[in-house]
Amino acid sequence: MIILQIYRPSTSQQFTPVMVLIPPVQQTYLPYHFRSPMCHRKPSIHFRKTTQMILQCNISRRTSIVATTLIQLASEAIISSQTANAFDFRMTVPDQTLEEAESGIRDHAQSLLQVKDLLEAELWNEAQKELRKSSSYLKQDVYTIIQAKPGSDRPKLRKLYSTLFNNVTRLDYAARDKDAIRVREWYDSVVVALNDILSRI
Repeated sequence: MIILQIYRPSTSQQFTPVMVLIPPVQQTYLPYHFRSPMCHRKPSIHFRKTTQMILQCNISRRTSIVATTLIQLASEAIISSQTANAFDFRMTVPDQTLEEAESGIRDHAQSLLQVKDLLEAELWNEAQKELRKSSSYLKQDVYTIIQAKPGSDRPKLRKLYSTLFNNVTRLDYAARDKDAIRVREWYDSVVVALNDILSRI
């Protein structure tokens, strides 16, 4: 409690002392054992190093996730590009007649074999275009003829059909990669498979 003594003028033009009581301002203090020592201390070196390591780990983890995502996207883009550049050998013409298939299959088979000249000259782009063109027509012919065969004969012919055009696909990829050794190997495989299926249909 604070006591002040002040003077104020009275009616008789004299100053009269007045006592004024002023209560003290209340302040709240925490007991010493409740005070946090960290409030008055700088972070220790160990604490700072631990914090930096945690931040670095988080950054490394995020970088790894981003890198993995980019690699996956790049791989998908490469696969999509390869698929787009390759011929889709599943394409057939369901309304082709048996007579049309039988009349055209020999010529289309011969056109496929003539791709050899372009491959030996290493005219890779031209060879790929001719390979895809002739094999697409041949595939239509073979598919139509197999569908007209008795049911008991179809499984074996379909297996030969699959072998032939899988080899054509591999030949197309070898030409795309300009790999002369693989081109010769797969061309020979195409010739063997073609003769095999033609002898049975």
